[in-house]
Amino acid sequence: MELLGEVNQDKLIDLLVKYRVTDPQGKYFHWNDFQWRVQQGDDEIGAWVATKFARRSISKKLPLKADGDINFSYCVPDPLIAQLHAIDRKTGGGRELSDGNFMSLSEKNHYLVKSLMQEEAITSSQLEGASTTREVAKEMLKKNLPPKDKSQQMILNNYRLMKKAIERKDEELSIELILELHKIATYNAIENYAIPGELRNSNNICVTDIYGENPFYPPNYTTLKDRLVCLCEFINRDHVSDRSNFIHPIIKAVILHFMIAYIHPFGDGNGRTARALFYWSIIRSDYWLFEYISISKLIKEKRGDYDKAFLYTETDEFDLTYFIYNQVVTIEKAVDSLCEYIDKKKRDFDEFSDWIYNSPVAKALKRFELEILKEALRQPGREFTAKQVAVDFSVTENTARSYLGLLVKKDLLIKAKSKSDKTLLYISPANLKSRLKL
Repeated sequence: MELLGEVNQDKLIDLLVKYRVTDPQGKYFHWNDFQWRVQQGDDEIGAWVATKFARRSISKKLPLKADGDINFSYCVPDPLIAQLHAIDRKTGGGRELSDGNFMSLSEKNHYLVKSLMQEEAITSSQLEGASTTREVAKEMLKKNLPPKDKSQQMILNNYRLMKKAIERKDEELSIELILELHKIATYNAIENYAIPGELRNSNNICVTDIYGENPFYPPNYTTLKDRLVCLCEFINRDHVSDRSNFIHPIIKAVILHFMIAYIHPFGDGNGRTARALFYWSIIRSDYWLFEYISISKLIKEKRGDYDKAFLYTETDEFDLTYFIYNQVVTIEKAVDSLCEYIDKKKRDFDEFSDWIYNSPVAKALKRFELEILKEALRQPGREFTAKQVAVDFSVTENTARSYLGLLVKKDLLIKAKSKSDKTLLYISPANLKSRLKL
């Protein structure tokens, strides 16, 4: 360690006792932040050297190269283990989603997969510059409308990307899979003269943070295939059964996320592909609840911290711990957000179930008709179409039209025609509650 020569050796022993892997609150500071937290009277450089010694004692080297012969490495301090345990415990409890009478498999898909996958598709695209509002984007996805511009195309691509990542979760990682996911992510929505599904063939690329600062120049394009082969071999290795070389599945998925962004194999669309591969990896490791978890919204809210975690890894001997900490915090918040979402859905379902039990109107309706009514009650003025209902419930448009028509006959929806394209609309009346005698 180059800094060792600058430290008073007599004082170093005391500093080695005082300064450990993290601070007393479990924070893993980079030098930029660490130097301002050194106790008064202690030598800053000496304290940093002591901290680095402690980190190296528990550091794990990865078979993944950065610049030259330097390998990436990471630590798993006790506070990080505690956070991973909390995530494991909360996601393990996610099996309650299908317990009891809350929701069947098809209902679970309707309530959670569609809406949360749409949320991830939208915010992941916004991270890459998509400018469409959330309301417009959700309308496009819910009604299966064609995209009107590049931003909407990015969102539709990301929605399809998430579904493809889950569909191929039982496969090993390969360059072919990475290329396929990139092709989906960037269809009709790519810049920098890049080609969907093809590796970049030049070094004419520079990545900056949200302020246009801290430029990063990815590895030489001539090394891309070798780096991706090495990454695939690492990801496909079973690090759960091999207890002498155990890597927590969440950490492994985060490493994959980082490495795609670092290698930057494409001229455009690397971020979208990296986040999709994170989901692919974590779901492949049987964390099935992550199908319903959106991380991009939280990354977007704390984009500066996300960029800083990349920068800190690159500027501190390629120590991935900074990025792992950042993403584990994000994941834990996303899991908590999902739990709150599920609790709200359960409360809504319980209230609706009470009405079904007591209402003579409900007894004459089929389950999907009740589902439509529930959405209509939640959003007065909402417009339903046979095409959208058919997509939501995986039925034919004729069947969907019959559900909606029955609700019109019972005076629970209002039938109208769209002024733009003459599509039949079924509108939720503002006084639906009184019509149902709720």
